[in-house]
Amino acid sequence: MNEKDVVLLGVGDIAVMTYSPKWENLVRSIRGKESIFAKVSDTLNEADVTFCQLEIPLSDKSPSSLPQARRADYARTETAYELKRAGFDVVSFASNHCMDWGLETFFDTINALEMAGLKVVGVGKNLEEARKPVFVECKGVKIAFLAYNTILPMGYWATDSRPGCAPLRAFTLYEQIEHDQPGTPCRIHTFPHRQDLQAMISDIKNAKSKADIVILSLHWGIHFIPAIIADYQREVAHVAIDSGADLILGHHAHILKPIEVYKGKVIFYSLCNFAADLPFTKEMLQEKGFKEIQKLNPKWIPDPECLYNLPPDTEKTIIAKCEISDRSIKKVSFLPVHIDRKTAMPEILKSGDKRFKEVVRYLKEITQSQDIDTKFTVIGDEVVLV
Repeated sequence: MNEKDVVLLGVGDIAVMTYSPKWENLVRSIRGKESIFAKVSDTLNEADVTFCQLEIPLSDKSPSSLPQARRADYARTETAYELKRAGFDVVSFASNHCMDWGLETFFDTINALEMAGLKVVGVGKNLEEARKPVFVECKGVKIAFLAYNTILPMGYWATDSRPGCAPLRAFTLYEQIEHDQPGTPCRIHTFPHRQDLQAMISDIKNAKSKADIVILSLHWGIHFIPAIIADYQREVAHVAIDSGADLILGHHAHILKPIEVYKGKVIFYSLCNFAADLPFTKEMLQEKGFKEIQKLNPKWIPDPECLYNLPPDTEKTIIAKCEISDRSIKKVSFLPVHIDRKTAMPEILKSGDKRFKEVVRYLKEITQSQDIDTKFTVIGDEVVLV
């Protein structure tokens, strides 16, 4: 790699509670004054462009959550500066939590990120604004980012006259396999909303006409369940690449999902979490809503004394790495990462670390289980895909 090449890094979900009115005392009692990004910020800052997905809203007020919000957390706007210090440049806020605390907090979040010097994509005061690409120019290369969200509580997506995130809605059809056998398992079919799909295609083509590289961020997929990719995801991903997208960064599932190489372009179906404080109180563990979702992953046993409380296989995560040369992608790889359960801090792993090998093995297994034939080649401390 020469000095003219551009290095782009991308990570999954970010939900930092260092400045959360509800959780900051617990966070500081466990992590002290150390940033959740302490072990990764050097690497993130060394890259030319670094992307993340923000899960939680930011506000310095005392908002009230919306009735349709499920787990609703927020943090103060200082979090935006923590993201900037950590090395991030571009942030997608197109998530199923963007409207959890109402319109005022939605705009507080966007304003805080922009004040911190971050570019925000996937949200806006109306649909036109939410669908606009964000452009980053570096070393003579122009990169466009687009972001969409499939995980959509009612009222969270933007319309011509309503703020929100850029939608890429999907529908679900349950087909009973044995029609004469009530109660037997069914096949699940999913397919994208045609109007949203056409809008995405138009956005990608427009961005490609103005930029050398188009990066697509997609908040989508089946959360917590290992490996499985919904039908609509493959259709959307392939259509996006056919339309001009050069790299797809998926998130929301809170667990790693397969990696596919389609027509030479890489699709990360889920990058998993990256930096997420997810504490639970003993009372939260007894809630009916949590017990229902806990069934999705039988290994999920939260610990109120830990900051990271998702299933053990979600401790395995990655940083997507893209090297751009002569205005095209030269190489795509990933850096294996481990999330510490006690502190929630991500740590980039070396190839000699057994946890590095576990991340690679896990990704190989889940990718093969979905009949995707991706080659994983370990070179130094990264895993090369293309």
